[in-house]
Amino acid sequence: MTASTTTTAPAARETSSLPEVDVSPRVSPIDGVRQSLTLAWRTVVQVRHNPWELGDFSIQPIMFVLLFTFMFGGAIAGDWQEYLTFMLPGMIVMNMLFVTLYVGQGLNTDLTKGVFDRLRSLPIARWAPLAGRILADQVKQVWSIFLVLGVGMILGFRLENGILGMLGAVGLLLTFALAFSWTSVVVGILAKDPERVQIYGMTILFPLTFVSNVFVPVETLPSWLEPIVDANPVSTIADAVRGLLLTGAETGPIIQTLIGAAVIVAIFAPLSVWAFKRKL
Repeated sequence: MTASTTTTAPAARETSSLPEVDVSPRVSPIDGVRQSLTLAWRTVVQVRHNPWELGDFSIQPIMFVLLFTFMFGGAIAGDWQEYLTFMLPGMIVMNMLFVTLYVGQGLNTDLTKGVFDRLRSLPIARWAPLAGRILADQVKQVWSIFLVLGVGMILGFRLENGILGMLGAVGLLLTFALAFSWTSVVVGILAKDPERVQIYGMTILFPLTFVSNVFVPVETLPSWLEPIVDANPVSTIADAVRGLLLTGAETGPIIQTLIGAAVIVAIFAPLSVWAFKRKL
């Protein structure tokens, strides 16, 4: 009886002296940014192993530019070259919004395949995987913006506001894409599979972009539809990009676009982190 007690007591003391493991350590903001960049690079490198990813969001915008320019340009504007000048900035905006869908699809794929189960065991910021996915999306955004712009310039589109105007338009598009991607993150976390993320794009983004001034001037629409199109944030961004590329920067649409981006981040970034923690 005494021997049994003396043999088990040291084991009990040894077990109680083991240090507790903090599975959710606090990470400084600087470390969180570094971790986000590392995870972003991981996503970008995947394109090298799966180059079809670039083709996935490159073929459709080229087809759209050609289709709307040559099939509808003459009917809408009377001349396809004049219509190209009007339509192309809006087409770049529409393509920017649809590319953000790949954030949600990629995130959902990582969640369903267990990638984030492994990341959860690492001492990293809980928001770093989300931010990393969004930052990687910016590389795809740059590719898609210059792709559509390049196709337009081959067809005859000209930068009437010069290189500085183009750089301003690209910066504004990337800023809004960075913000709008958080909405796709929420959908990617909540959706059961990547296909449902795509359904979100078809049911939300298509009406949002087509009921705007992307393809037609507002003044050609029925009077009851004009206020709806004017209130559409896609119309505001399209006006801002047209001004930067063509007619000269307009302060109003640019400020409204930046305010809209800030509001989206303020709402959907915390919501994304909350949904991500609940998912894991």
